[in-house]
Amino acid sequence: MLKRAGEPALKRGLGFVLLTLYGVGVTVGAGIYVLVGKVSAEAGIYGPVAFLIAAFVAGLTALSYGELSGRYPVSAGEAVYLNEAFHSRVLGTIIGLMVALTGLVSAAVITLGFVGYLSAFVETPEVLTLCFIVALLAGLAIWGITESVFLSGIITLVEIGGLLLVILFGVDEMVASPDSGRMLLPPLEIGIWSGVMSGALLAFFAFIGFEDMVNVAEEVRDPVRTIPRAIVATLVITTTLYLLVSAISVTAIPQAELIASDAPLALVFERTSGMDGKILSGVAVFAVLNGALIQMIMGSRILFGLARQGWMPKFLGLVHPGRQTPVIATIVIAVAVLALALLFPLVGLAAATSYITLTVFTLVNTALLWIRFRGDTVGLWHVPIWVPAVGAASSAAMVVVNAVSVLGQ
Repeated sequence: MLKRAGEPALKRGLGFVLLTLYGVGVTVGAGIYVLVGKVSAEAGIYGPVAFLIAAFVAGLTALSYGELSGRYPVSAGEAVYLNEAFHSRVLGTIIGLMVALTGLVSAAVITLGFVGYLSAFVETPEVLTLCFIVALLAGLAIWGITESVFLSGIITLVEIGGLLLVILFGVDEMVASPDSGRMLLPPLEIGIWSGVMSGALLAFFAFIGFEDMVNVAEEVRDPVRTIPRAIVATLVITTTLYLLVSAISVTAIPQAELIASDAPLALVFERTSGMDGKILSGVAVFAVLNGALIQMIMGSRILFGLARQGWMPKFLGLVHPGRQTPVIATIVIAVAVLALALLFPLVGLAAATSYITLTVFTLVNTALLWIRFRGDTVGLWHVPIWVPAVGAASSAAMVVVNAVSVLGQ
């Protein structure tokens, strides 16, 4: 089931702090800097509720991932979880490829977001910019896991600093807004809740990231203990930041302006602080690049893990002897990211990623339920049985509700 003996191993260079920064970096970079205006377009003033719903669904599944990562601390985690639960190599491979696809699409979304923020500083041809950025990120990913995640961790601290600036200058305006008392209490109207749930689907994209952490398990020191703790820390940090930033955004900026902006948080910062919004655009440039870098690392590790299980071509499991990184898998991921970024629009990609991820989350929670039903007790960390049950049901419900909403439009 696990890695075959005698094969070159990945470098175990990640501890709790670096792994948590890895998780926060991909989560923050993938979501709030790019999609806060898009969520508002669906949910209106109730954008914070959409983020709360997304956080609840993501949080339950994060706890399930925590237990499963302790049981099976290997790359291509979701594929292994499904294979261990249902003894189906085909199902495991399909799920692994679906997760890799979410990494591809997420990285494409983020690089498109990068172009939007970069335009605040300089106008460059979009195609050339995308090609350059994807090549740069692939080079960083190949450089080494410790080096690339350490650099990512520094950028993550900058990202958090940018969000804290938005909170610092916007919290007074949020409290004083006449909408502050009702933005968490949507009325019981089908039309409003349909928009909130559509917004929650997009907001869910902003929480994608914790599942990436299990796919670098073979590069984590003491993964059985470290990964669950880092997953929980990541969700607590990002949920707190998202709720505050979302609440400030929908109360500080008229909805039409927020929706229309390609750099929404820069606009919020400019209005609430009176300073040049380019300050936050500069932070956002680093944030979106950071998210794309981590998603590409994740995607390459899934291809690597599937190859090491014998489920994908063997060359994808090759490791560079000096850098101890999966070079060929990284290049394959980079080419696919560039193709998606050039061919598809941002919102469509984000929604597609959320649907795929929610489907994977439903199956992963179901896998944990089945493993627990069999009475397997491997691992040091166990969640209450209702966690994967509700996690599977809520993930599936979000897919169904939004699918019905789309069909009804």
